[in-house]
Amino acid sequence: MKLARPRLAVRAAIVHEDRLLMVNAYPGDKSDLWCLPGGGVEPGQSLPENLVREVAEETGLTITVGTPILVNEFHDPDSGWHQVDLIFRATLDGHHAITLNDPEGVVNCFRWVARSDLAGLRHKPDRLEEAVWRSYGALYDQLERIVD
Repeated sequence: MKLARPRLAVRAAIVHEDRLLMVNAYPGDKSDLWCLPGGGVEPGQSLPENLVREVAEETGLTITVGTPILVNEFHDPDSGWHQVDLIFRATLDGHHAITLNDPEGVVNCFRWVARSDLAGLRHKPDRLEEAVWRSYGALYDQLERIVD
């Protein structure tokens, strides 16, 4: 198996009224796995510019990007797939109405999750709760299996 270069992605940890925005990013409701909004980095744009674009595309929301809180590596040892997610704190600007209009058709639903409910929700990355609600600096989580 030939290993591909890691894909670089950015994700937004948006907490509003003490709830975290999560999206299901699997087309056709094929998975119950939830993650933060965001996506692949395009060359020639800064990481925050990429994140603002991705969140707007997926949710219709406008955000202000804050500090990084987690660097997480996902991999699938069977296929060689490898992705590095850079997760940033972000705050909402303007309206708070979400419109799911992902041009790639991947993000199909969303939910606002309380900290107490996150443990009962199948999600990635595993250390999300720690990074969002407990951490005071950026965490690094290397080579987390994408699916257990």
